[in-house]
Amino acid sequence: MTDATHIPLGARGWLVLFTLCGATFMTGLDYSIITVALPEIGRDLGFATPAALQWVVTGCLLPTAALMPLFGRLSDLTGRRRLFMAGVIAFTGFSLLAGLAAGPALLIAARVGQGIAAAAIGPTAMALMTSAFSEGPQRTRALGVNGALLSLGFVIGTMGGGVVTSGLNWRWTMLILSGIGLLVLLGAATVLVRDTRDSRPARLDVPGAILGSGGLFSLVYGITTGGESGWLSLPTLTSLVGAVVLLSGFLAVEGRHREPLVPLRLLRRPTVKWGMTIGLITFGMCGGATLLLSMYMQQVVGWTALQTGLGFAAEGVAALISGTIAARLISARGAGAAAALGLTAQGLGTATMAMLPAEGNLTLLLGTSAAMGFGHVLAVVSAVTTITSGLDESDQGVAGSLAQMPTFIGAIGVAGLSAIVAARAEALTPATTRAPATLGGLHTAFLAAGAVALTGAMVGGTVLRRDRAGEQEHATAA
Repeated sequence: MTDATHIPLGARGWLVLFTLCGATFMTGLDYSIITVALPEIGRDLGFATPAALQWVVTGCLLPTAALMPLFGRLSDLTGRRRLFMAGVIAFTGFSLLAGLAAGPALLIAARVGQGIAAAAIGPTAMALMTSAFSEGPQRTRALGVNGALLSLGFVIGTMGGGVVTSGLNWRWTMLILSGIGLLVLLGAATVLVRDTRDSRPARLDVPGAILGSGGLFSLVYGITTGGESGWLSLPTLTSLVGAVVLLSGFLAVEGRHREPLVPLRLLRRPTVKWGMTIGLITFGMCGGATLLLSMYMQQVVGWTALQTGLGFAAEGVAALISGTIAARLISARGAGAAAALGLTAQGLGTATMAMLPAEGNLTLLLGTSAAMGFGHVLAVVSAVTTITSGLDESDQGVAGSLAQMPTFIGAIGVAGLSAIVAARAEALTPATTRAPATLGGLHTAFLAAGAVALTGAMVGGTVLRRDRAGEQEHATAA
């Protein structure tokens, strides 16, 4: 692309930024706000079983994870603004349909539609952002705001879900999303005047799309349902083995295709590999620890859903602070050092949660969750900055999808930490009552999550700094 127009971070730049971040915030809000509303949805619409009710969440998650690489490549071929706006229109419409659903089948169908639309929004919003803002401090600042609002979306969804369902009803959680979608659409139509597409004839890697989407679908399905079905159950094993086979086939096809869905040269870049690794660690451990904190507040301390939502307030505030200073930290110390700092703060905050007592300690809860939220956003911004830096304009759509993937594959962290809680609680149950056994399981899982994050800080941060320096030296020599 020879006509790259980089919008300064002035009034128009902020409008562009908040339009794109608004879409990111909307999709992040969707996943958490619906989770809080699940019990009321089940009662109101008459879901037959808890497993059927869980498809309100899973039905949205699966298509998003499976289709994101496909939409990332399509955005490079057909135009990012066009696909972004189509995704926002579809998400807005399906959110309205979900809010008006009269039965389980229609609600789940609408959630699947939201998931498909979110798969189009994620990589295109990221690609439009990296194209609109120059690589360096300007782009890093934009990514910092985006990372903060993404995390804030999850936190506000948890808080707002309790408020909305307590004061109104669950349908407003979807109607609110529809309203946000209309605002994003208005902003996109007003300020997103620049479109990008690959100048070559559009060709789509159909075998790669089928294998990649099928493999990711099987992987995320196996991860999200394994805890309930049993990790050694036939459906779970079939799904996970199928994921390995399909993704192996995907890599083999991509290596031979002339215009692959995801070029292997991108996956071979050390900055992409390690950036995605850091993203996977921070999303997996933060997402898992957030779920465990919810269990602690409700099942151990006995808080209501509304009180539990408010208990995450410090995490949301810390996420915003981290997003506002991430650009300065990355510019001053580099993305590798910032990633290490972020994972260290996240790891220490999470590990210290093992000191939370059965009777509750608000100061300790707010302090540890704030440290986790601050470190998580800093690590996310560092990882995304690393993944998307130094790439051709024509690769930004694919890079955007790769940068978003850890958000969904990170569900493996949620599953792993939940399994630790269950195993430890079961071991403690014969000697104590349910609440202390659950607390013991939570403490063990918090320590495990902290250890993983701290290991990622030591290994990932060091390797990322070294490989980033090597790529810069190679580029200078070239």
